[in-house]
Amino acid sequence: MTAAVFDHDGPWTEEEYLALGETQQRVELFDGSLHVTPAPTPRHQRISRKLGNILEAAAEAVGLELLEAVNVRLRPGRVPIPDLVVTEPVDLDELIIEAGAVRLVCEIISPSNAATDKVLKMHYYAAAGIGWYLLVEQENGTLHLYRRQGRHYRELSVTKPGEVLELLEPLRARIRPEDLVP
Repeated sequence: MTAAVFDHDGPWTEEEYLALGETQQRVELFDGSLHVTPAPTPRHQRISRKLGNILEAAAEAVGLELLEAVNVRLRPGRVPIPDLVVTEPVDLDELIIEAGAVRLVCEIISPSNAATDKVLKMHYYAAAGIGWYLLVEQENGTLHLYRRQGRHYRELSVTKPGEVLELLEPLRARIRPEDLVP
């Protein structure tokens, strides 16, 4: 992948991006530019797995699907890879999930790219019409739940250790921050 990235001239098209194939890094496409990050830390992955376990059972109970680290097309040329997504039933062999199928998107905030999760991706997910956004702070598991209102998200709750987030939409789940962090 490295040679293909450095030998490329000009903005990236979605077709060129997809032609990179699977990589060990997370490579996301934002309006002609690639955003490359190394693999997540073990702490990040542990939180993702534990949260995914909670959300997967809740999603299946209402006929939805929980997917981890998949390509989501927000619009042509804008393809992030969220940590977790809850979708309506989709073709599990497709390379890209369309934003219209996504009901909830979750990002686990990494210290190295917190601004991307808190600003850039939040704006892009809302603009694409994704109804719910859940942000998880790695250091203590604090959960920030947002609901789309118009073209933006409005924060509905902040759940700190010792408290419980009661999700009622788009699925029903109880999440305790201390169950997510080591």
